[in-house]
Amino acid sequence: MTWAVSSAAAGRASSRAQDLFSERSVSLGGVVVGGAAPVVIQSMTNTPTEDVVSTLSQIRALATAGARLVRVAVPGPEAANALGELVAESPVPLIADVHFDHNLAIRALERGAAGIRINPGNLGGYERAGEVADAAAAAGAVIRVGVNSGSLQRDLREMEERDPAGALVESAVRYCGFFEERGFSNLKVSVKSSSPVVTIDANRRLSHRIPHPLHLGVTEAGTPARGSIRSAVALGALLAEGVGDTIRVSLTGDPVREIEVALEILRSLELLPSGPRVISCPTCGRTQVALESLALEVERRLEELGEDLTVAVMGCVVNGPGEARKADFGIAGGRGEGVVFAKGRPVRKVSQEKLVDELFAVMAERLETDELS
Repeated sequence: MTWAVSSAAAGRASSRAQDLFSERSVSLGGVVVGGAAPVVIQSMTNTPTEDVVSTLSQIRALATAGARLVRVAVPGPEAANALGELVAESPVPLIADVHFDHNLAIRALERGAAGIRINPGNLGGYERAGEVADAAAAAGAVIRVGVNSGSLQRDLREMEERDPAGALVESAVRYCGFFEERGFSNLKVSVKSSSPVVTIDANRRLSHRIPHPLHLGVTEAGTPARGSIRSAVALGALLAEGVGDTIRVSLTGDPVREIEVALEILRSLELLPSGPRVISCPTCGRTQVALESLALEVERRLEELGEDLTVAVMGCVVNGPGEARKADFGIAGGRGEGVVFAKGRPVRKVSQEKLVDELFAVMAERLETDELS
């Protein structure tokens, strides 16, 4: 099967400073992905989908944290049947994640899912994929062609041994071609591996072969500490090159943590307003305050405050005043005491145990009187 693909993807932005785009965009319940739209953060619930109360609670937590799309697993009829109520109550559009049984995808679409994620390697062939496309077209929904290295079609497994990224791309292009020839183009596409290197390679190559929006992620990235790093490496590299329209950071554990990491990736690339940000020194032999606990407490309280501010937490006078000058506010510690800064200017000298409280007191005073300039 062949498909003449537009070369528009080759014109993607080559640096972070330029707008990200894919030639085409799709709308999932009003959330636009692709084209000139901002990068969309999404996540996936880990509650039993048929447990409507627990799943809705987690969906709302994800939406509050910053997810604009949420995916739910549909492993059986009970989960598919629950989608109607979930869709009606959810604050964000929902995507149904379906494997093996195409009838579950059709049922999820009938119950209002804004999108369906299917994996070509385990759906059961083109005929079943075509039935899902017909149902998606009738519902005005989006299909994500989601290719994972762990579940490629059988005939691509030999290719995967010598060219894992190429096998992912080939699978995605095949199915995009199939859907296009059937007259269905409301697609977004992902090619994921647990290897950041393979993920980067595959998405770079795919971006030149299809015009559809790309969903980025490192599948099975791991625990929060290591998985965050693997995801930041892969997603950061691709987004900095202008590749990618929506992202998910896949971590073991509470999915709200995925949103926090995704937001930080986008903020670090200046693809979102910076939001609350703590800069702190790495500590050294000159440090004479409990800097780690100070920085963590400032970070926690700054997140609760929710203001778009940069706060410096420094452990000595070597870097403290200079870094604090670049931040909106800051503290620099010494032996048993420290200084609170605002725009690099010392405001007050206080004991170490009062540093954080006095920092936030100064912040409150300045924010109330709009004295940030």
